[in-house]
Amino acid sequence: MMALAVCLMTACEKDITSNDVMKNDEGLVENTANTKKFTFTLKGDFCNTWKQTRGYLQADGKDITDVWVLDYVNGNLQQQKHLTKTDEDWAAPTMNLAYGTHHVYFIASRGQGAALDTDNKIITWSKPSDTFYKDYEVTVVSSSNGNRAVTMDRCVTRFKATITDDIPDDCSTITISPSSWHMGLNFETGEPITATTSYVTAINVPSSYIGQANTQLTVFGFSSSTEWTTDITITAKTSENVVLGTATIEDVPLMANRSSDYAGTLFGQSNSLGLTLNTDWEVSYTGKW
Repeated sequence: MMALAVCLMTACEKDITSNDVMKNDEGLVENTANTKKFTFTLKGDFCNTWKQTRGYLQADGKDITDVWVLDYVNGNLQQQKHLTKTDEDWAAPTMNLAYGTHHVYFIASRGQGAALDTDNKIITWSKPSDTFYKDYEVTVVSSSNGNRAVTMDRCVTRFKATITDDIPDDCSTITISPSSWHMGLNFETGEPITATTSYVTAINVPSSYIGQANTQLTVFGFSSSTEWTTDITITAKTSENVVLGTATIEDVPLMANRSSDYAGTLFGQSNSLGLTLNTDWEVSYTGKW
């Protein structure tokens, strides 16, 4: 009898395979036998607050727009969720996890044009923005605590340009063009995907910017915690594509969770360099072009 009991307990808490969980068309677990419901409260370098019964996520005062939760076992996708602010479990996603060891990947972002590739475990954006990530490993048994706090880390770098001279009347667009830029994340390794050399961010200059100095422009890209460098060119043009001013900053140092802040004239002749401090992120590289 004791041997039979041990055998039954072992069978109940075995590692799962991709065939052990039945999923519906949305990828949600339907067969809840030998599963445990988990609620993941998202935390990190952003604000997670609650209003009535619903939470919201903000970073630097701007709303996170999308959260992905991807459940893998032995490298195979078991289920996934893509949440937006209208979903009931926004900011505290829930999942039924079958008994066994899981890697649950969390991605929270306000980037635009997301494309998810679950086979290659990558996610890319046409316009990256502030993004947070966590590979959360959990072994599920019948006695597991289903309430978990997941601390996510920022996985992007930021380049911020402050144009110190006045924006002229005929300025229509300003572009920021890095010579190399990472547009997405390998969420299995936590590393950025292969860099592109063709990314250009174009800003249509609103009328409120005309005649104003100290205009700030930002661009986000994915980065590891290892510092790397790239050249960045800033160009202002008229509506007829006539160049009004341009500046190239060489060897801009970049790193995850750090902002590189540069300031200088775009329409004048000054070309000095300097440093300041950004306290919202890690200590930032800053300067003038």
